[in-house]
Amino acid sequence: MTSMSTVLLLISFLCLAKRGVQQEQSSHITPGSTIFPNAQASSWPSLSGRFAFGFYRLDNGFRVGIWLFAKRQKMVVWTANRDDPALPLTSRATLKFTEDGKLVLTSEQGEKRLIANVTASSASMLDSGNFVLYDKNKSIIWESFQYPTDTILGGQNLYPGSRLVSSVSETNYSTGRFRLEMQEDGNLVLYPMYTDNTRANAYWSSDTFGTNTKFHLYLNSTGLLQLINETDLSTYHTLGEASFSPAAYRSWPGYDPYHYYNNQNKNATNSTIYRATLDVDGIFRLYSHIYNGSGEIDVSAVWYALKDTCDVKGYCGFNSYCTYNDNQPTCLCLPGSDFVDQFHRTFGCKRNYTEAECKSGKANAHHFSIETMENIVWEDIYYSKGRMSMEECSRSCLEDCNCEAALFKEGICMKQKLPLMYGKRDLQSDEEIMALLKVGKRRPEEHEIRPIPPPKLPVYHIKSKKVVVEVLLLTLSLVTFSCVFLTIFGLFVYKFRVLRYKRLLEDRNWGLTKELTLQLFSYDELRKATNGFKEELGKGSFGAVYKGTLYKGRETVAVKRLEKLVEEGEREFQAEMRAIGRAHHRNLVRLLGYCAEDSNRLLVYEYMANGSLANQLFKATRRPDWNERIRIALDVARAILYLHEECETPIIHCDIKPQNILMDDTWTAKISDFGLAKLLMGDQTRTFTGARGTRGYMAPEWQKNTPISVKADIYSFGIVLLEIVCCRRNLDTTVSKTEEIILSTWVYRCFVGKELDKLVLGEEVDKQNLERMMMVALWCIQDEPALRPSIKSVVMMLEGMIDISIPPCPTASISSM
Repeated sequence: MTSMSTVLLLISFLCLAKRGVQQEQSSHITPGSTIFPNAQASSWPSLSGRFAFGFYRLDNGFRVGIWLFAKRQKMVVWTANRDDPALPLTSRATLKFTEDGKLVLTSEQGEKRLIANVTASSASMLDSGNFVLYDKNKSIIWESFQYPTDTILGGQNLYPGSRLVSSVSETNYSTGRFRLEMQEDGNLVLYPMYTDNTRANAYWSSDTFGTNTKFHLYLNSTGLLQLINETDLSTYHTLGEASFSPAAYRSWPGYDPYHYYNNQNKNATNSTIYRATLDVDGIFRLYSHIYNGSGEIDVSAVWYALKDTCDVKGYCGFNSYCTYNDNQPTCLCLPGSDFVDQFHRTFGCKRNYTEAECKSGKANAHHFSIETMENIVWEDIYYSKGRMSMEECSRSCLEDCNCEAALFKEGICMKQKLPLMYGKRDLQSDEEIMALLKVGKRRPEEHEIRPIPPPKLPVYHIKSKKVVVEVLLLTLSLVTFSCVFLTIFGLFVYKFRVLRYKRLLEDRNWGLTKELTLQLFSYDELRKATNGFKEELGKGSFGAVYKGTLYKGRETVAVKRLEKLVEEGEREFQAEMRAIGRAHHRNLVRLLGYCAEDSNRLLVYEYMANGSLANQLFKATRRPDWNERIRIALDVARAILYLHEECETPIIHCDIKPQNILMDDTWTAKISDFGLAKLLMGDQTRTFTGARGTRGYMAPEWQKNTPISVKADIYSFGIVLLEIVCCRRNLDTTVSKTEEIILSTWVYRCFVGKELDKLVLGEEVDKQNLERMMMVALWCIQDEPALRPSIKSVVMMLEGMIDISIPPCPTASISSM
């Protein structure tokens, strides 16, 4: 009997061993193997066919990755170079395991991207979902399990110092908004992306720090999600368990007794696959995938780090809060703010009222009101805290210039500034919490403007006939006198206008004196002011600029003298007068006056003591430091915002470049030279015009004979922004490396290669600000105008008010290099 038992045990062991060998079997990929995105051979499957490595399709193109495959389902678990631009749907790209052992993705234009930076002898797609490369001794030298994106699979580890990063959306697997860190201190922590690893930013952790032991996260093939001791590989803590006990399975969504017992049998034949994913909503979940009889997958979430999406810090952006609508998490704006983007509510909100001035450290309480909200909290640092009543807290915030919101809790007033972070509605708290929001007068919208009704006049009732007759006679006399007066006045005005019009036609003044409230100078005045046009400050396409003084030397000015052909000069003169004469902004050079005498056309500007931005960036011995460059970029962007969206008539500058950006004596950047400006009528968004501007800064649409819009200025600003950050010209043939000659090309390559430090070599800069400014610039210089952001979005991105998605390759010329 004992012998029979031994034989049966041996047979069982051999069966298990055989099954283990089968599990380790995989597809074998030899050098020279090639797959294509639009062909039947678009992937290398594992031996069982459940996993595949190769091209997977999205709405916007193809990417390279690994997915779990079923009859009609495809679940991506890993993506190579996830932040690179997707390949077009019509792409003729190839993924090749080359003869020399490199795994290379080659685009249709011939650009090559390495998937793994090793030299291998063979490759395999394992049934575990791990894609591996071997050396000649069949040892693994590279594996996808070592470079996770947002998912780990059964048998995969997340080691200390590694992370998972969520995807942008269910159909976009680029870097998203949340990360899971396996920290060196042994703690597994969830944070919003682009934040510091501090307790204030964390929204979930395993609480396993402080043990003086390193751990790594491990998901085994039976569905146990564990923290493993790095020293002795023992299990320290189990986070989640996907067991097939009846009690556990009954708690799953869609529990079915038949499927339970069927799944027990399937589990014995390894038909269940587990994955742990940091989802797009910021929650870390453990999933089971069970193959049913029809060849499809039943997916169930068997464990999750958080149940409440609103507990995820950063799920809603600045000045908004998370709540539930029909059991679905949604983001709403706090009072006094509107959505940055109505179609992407997680981007946060911005203030919708004009900030009032402060005098002597106190705000004018009449400009504000306090709105209260119950059960609204945010996790932000307060700058002032004190014990007082809620009425005293409201009054204190109204009078405090710095206070824009306050939380009142158990007699404690905590005052804070905008923007507010990590807001949510907390209905579970037993404490009474009152949010006090300081709201100012709303910025008037066009549809909100209402005419002021005229005051009601008193009504008099006259009963006496004599009085009635006297009133009628007086009224008739006044009407007659008024008609005679208006007739005489009309004739006088008519004759005056006719004579004036003739005079205007003779001296070609075009009525600008009446149109603009500017000082009119004579030619002799300006000739004397410039000492006979002696000191030249610079020279443009339509004339030179001279330094001069007015009012007995009390005011220094810059005088621009138009010297081209009469027709072109007159057109230039008219453009500058109409554009600058009505534009008033701290970042625009101010026009003081003009001269229109005979054929002489001159413009008088405020004097800019520190010259042009081009001199500061390209010629000065000391270039501006990092903070100065950020401020200059914002100055220029705000000036363009005024021209595009805040002027009475929108203006396209048409020639944004460093030479036309001047610095005053306080080093404030101001845009000048509106000679090429194009005005848009009230119902226009685009206009036809001849080619204008400076080569190197001109948008591609100038060469296509298509209508020009404000997006042409956005392109020019993008090039200028690159030059401001890097302190070099966009085209520089003096550099040592050929790839660095065109700055925009070099910047994009550094951005894709995560080597932006090369652009500011030797400087101490804020890397987060550097990356933000480079991403803004790359969006601005897109070939397609529709892809470029509006200048309002550019300003908000530079200020860090809204998130910036990964920019695609800006030009076809760059992508083909």
